[in-house]
Amino acid sequence: MFSNISPQPSLARRSFLSRLGAGMTVLGATLAGGSGTLQAQSTGNGRWQPSRHPQDDWLDQVPGMHRFVFDTISPAGIGTALLYANNFFLASQSDYGLANADAAVVIVMRHNSTPFAFNDAMWAKYGAPLTERGRFVDPRTKQTPTINVYNSAAQGGLLTNLGTTLDSLAKRGVQFAVCQMATRRLAGMIAGTGANAENVYKELVANLVSSSHMVPAGIVAVNRAQERGYAFASVG
Repeated sequence: MFSNISPQPSLARRSFLSRLGAGMTVLGATLAGGSGTLQAQSTGNGRWQPSRHPQDDWLDQVPGMHRFVFDTISPAGIGTALLYANNFFLASQSDYGLANADAAVVIVMRHNSTPFAFNDAMWAKYGAPLTERGRFVDPRTKQTPTINVYNSAAQGGLLTNLGTTLDSLAKRGVQFAVCQMATRRLAGMIAGTGANAENVYKELVANLVSSSHMVPAGIVAVNRAQERGYAFASVG
């Protein structure tokens, strides 16, 4: 008995799959050739890898076998980050016998924690606009700060850092990533008092606290640090 089923559908299906495979090969080659991002995500062993950009290379230049990045967005948050970072160093030394250089720590200062990236000279000159018109006061004087309170040991336990200062952590090797976008916003607020925004921006950048890096945006620094192997903590 002969079958009445024609072989043509099977042949047509194989022909279609062959054409589809060839089309996908061409599409893949086109995407790989036209997009550096896609090339970065497709490695020889099939694993995704993040793209590297020279603007972020400073993150690899911070010495230390244990990498940690703290994300801060508020006045209380920067104080908490200072306290936790100091605890990280202390516990690493007392329980693991490690030195300061064994820890690579970055604190990101963005949004409303950005004003504390600037030194006392900027606070003496622009204290009111830096606190966004009185939303933050010096807990010791109950007035608008005229110094960077997170760089003053005189505050004692009145702030969330419990006396750990920016400078003391900079001496341990901590680096600060300062949001450029927030800095420009602050410069614009200060310029509302009659100054030139671009000049104020340049002045702020020239008066960063020690061990600071101006980054395109704080949220970008958070991303890039994690892509380069930093453990992440959000402290508010």
